[in-house]
Amino acid sequence: MDGMRRVMVAAWLVGLVGVALAATSLVSLREGYKLVSVRGESMRPTYDIGDSVLVERIGADEVRRGDVVLYEAPDRYRGADVVQRVIGVGGDRVVCCVGAAGTGAERIVRNGKPLVEPYVRDGVGDGLRQPYDVLVPPGRLF
Repeated sequence: MDGMRRVMVAAWLVGLVGVALAATSLVSLREGYKLVSVRGESMRPTYDIGDSVLVERIGADEVRRGDVVLYEAPDRYRGADVVQRVIGVGGDRVVCCVGAAGTGAERIVRNGKPLVEPYVRDGVGDGLRQPYDVLVPPGRLF
């Protein structure tokens, strides 16, 4: 009978540890990830309006060129979350829009080299079609 009691105590302990791990995992998941719905067309054809995207919360120093990020821009988008691709990081020079030879398509140039962006719609590198020449400040993203 003593052996059976040990097994039952061990089972209870394992069960409690399992519940604690599950609860901790759920809290971590809730804090580290967010499910958002795409509301605009700026990321088409990669994401369509209504697509759900699971995003992971990371530090700004972990963001790289080409990453898709979620951020808030209250002055521009009425506090809504915005999903966009990172073109440049601190120290990069980003220029728009340079015509691609013979194609009529626009190109964004980063640090003197045209970006290869097979995901852009209709070859338009910047939906605004307005020229700019920006030096990205340290610690900032473009």
